[in-house]
Amino acid sequence: MRALRWHGVRDIRLEDVPTPQEPPPGCAVVAVTYCGVCGSDLAEYREGPKLIRLDPHPLTGRMPPLTLGHEFSGRIIRAADERRWPAGTRVTADACWRCATCEACVEGAYHRCRYGGSIGLHSDGAFAARVVVPEYALVAVPDSVPDEHAALTEPLAVALHALERGETRPGDDVLVLGFGPIGAASALLARSIGARPVVVEIDEARRARAEAIGFATVDAGEGLAKRVRQRLGGGGTHVVIESTGAATLLSEAVECARRGGRIVCVGLPTASSELSSSRLVLFERSVVGSLGYSHHLPRVLAMMAAGVVDPAPLISAIVPLSALPGVIAELAERPDARIKVLSDVAR
Repeated sequence: MRALRWHGVRDIRLEDVPTPQEPPPGCAVVAVTYCGVCGSDLAEYREGPKLIRLDPHPLTGRMPPLTLGHEFSGRIIRAADERRWPAGTRVTADACWRCATCEACVEGAYHRCRYGGSIGLHSDGAFAARVVVPEYALVAVPDSVPDEHAALTEPLAVALHALERGETRPGDDVLVLGFGPIGAASALLARSIGARPVVVEIDEARRARAEAIGFATVDAGEGLAKRVRQRLGGGGTHVVIESTGAATLLSEAVECARRGGRIVCVGLPTASSELSSSRLVLFERSVVGSLGYSHHLPRVLAMMAAGVVDPAPLISAIVPLSALPGVIAELAERPDARIKVLSDVAR
């Protein structure tokens, strides 16, 4: 089968690899329907290795070259536990590899596993016709959720975890910094739970896309915090979702939060940030990190099945696997109004 493989920085290749047939113990072989391009895929292309290891991963034993892709939907070809996961079952996957024995795993916070990793970064992923995943990662997709929507479950789970880290409640003002895939998912989910999202995006095309989907926006740039306070009143916003990872934005994000506000850092930074702790203490603001998700995928699927959240506006394009090298290279260098690009891997 053809697979999109990461060999090194700016070196991704469509290659022929063996087609998985029989699952290893505790695993399943899944025929991939759609797989989404994630910001982590772009980061690995542009400046990797970031999360990819150049030595064997302690849980999977894998190292580059690796097939990318971890946001996917598909159907089971064969599972080790055929009674639990019969062939043909529609699934997506929680991408987290986990040891199940470290303190974090035992407490249920497997996303913080000491030895953890990700499908598509520490084992071969889903930019291919088939992918092998551990059975504990499988999540059944409700009949009412289309395959292309199911492929967005993983990034939506990231956004849901970030909102929960910010203790977001119905009626809260939520300032979303950046309208990339995770920022857009955060705004969409915030609206779905009754919060009031406002988007800040420096790129004109992405800002226009946010407005087209129905989100209020505030201009980026100097004096952002003042404009936010004027727009929202109450001294600022209840929750800030910082999804860009831009080091210079953290101190500005803090100033956008009202007294007692929460700032959630979900974007992966590329440099250190400067932050005065007095701006936290004097206003009793909180800054927290948000890593991935845990147990969130079934909840996101339930929200989609119930019609609480419609991820369709996040899908900007569906492209064949053969087009992915060019698409990834383009997105890595020039973000535009496209929020989420899916690959139809059968094409």
